[in-house]
Amino acid sequence: MNPTLLEKGWLEIMPDPTLDLFAELEKLKKEKNAILLAHYYQDGDIQDVADFIGDSLGLAQQAEKTKADIIVFAGVHFMAETAKILNPNKKVLLPDLKAGCSLADSCPPDSFAAFKAQHPDHLVISYINCTADIKALSDIICTSSNAVQIVNSLPKEQKIIFAPDKNLGRYVAQQTGRNLVLWDGSCMVHEIFSLEKIVRLKQQHPEAKFIAHPECEAPILELADYIGSTTALLNYTKKDSATSFIVATETGILHQMEKSSPNKTFIPAPPNNNCACNDCPHMKLNTLEKLYICLKHEAPEITMEASLIEASARPIRCMLELSASFGL
Repeated sequence: MNPTLLEKGWLEIMPDPTLDLFAELEKLKKEKNAILLAHYYQDGDIQDVADFIGDSLGLAQQAEKTKADIIVFAGVHFMAETAKILNPNKKVLLPDLKAGCSLADSCPPDSFAAFKAQHPDHLVISYINCTADIKALSDIICTSSNAVQIVNSLPKEQKIIFAPDKNLGRYVAQQTGRNLVLWDGSCMVHEIFSLEKIVRLKQQHPEAKFIAHPECEAPILELADYIGSTTALLNYTKKDSATSFIVATETGILHQMEKSSPNKTFIPAPPNNNCACNDCPHMKLNTLEKLYICLKHEAPEITMEASLIEASARPIRCMLELSASFGL
């Protein structure tokens, strides 16, 4: 294989347009003993061909217990890194190496190490949406599904740095009553929602419940009827009696909401630009064609130094053990 093509993130060899990619992917998965893990923010076609669809906690749990020889991760780079950390002897593939994360990028390791050094008596809890280098500098990893429980499980006198998402950190501090030291990072997808447009949308749809991810800014969360992780938002729409919802998170989750509750209406919360909805440009770099090429050629592959895998695995496994103790 041409290494220059690999460096571009995926092999730029488009499959035969007459191929049934759904059938071909199923065949390749069986032939190679591969599993396809997909985040809720992926396009609907990718979600439909995945073996497991979930949020960051669910995907980490699936990655830890899989018996597959190859893990194909339809998500962004830090998610594939997490799968490799939990499976150092397995081959982990990412369809497009350019699928990064604005939140992870907002926390450079050198700067964070200096920040941590200024608070030597603080325990570091880092949101899973960060690089392996940040994980290695952390004591415990969390997700939006378990962050509140993890903080509540620690002694009240324990001083805590929460990184890298300041909005999630602010929400966790509010829910736990703890004084967290926050790193100044954020997710572009969850910071671009327009308060003014959402207020107007609520006026246009007074029957709709407004639900939001805790990565959103505080004024958005103050409007919400329910705040929760991606999985929690999905479960809420299944169980709640409301028949319409305005959803403030990445629009990929609407695919599962519509499949789970076909008789309900889901309206994406509008961003502060000319678009009608809010997509993550990094998540949407993955396509069905790239997935097929990636699995067929088993590239691009996630590779990491053994020392980094070992250092970043400890706080992730701590999170998984705590989550199991919480029944999550």
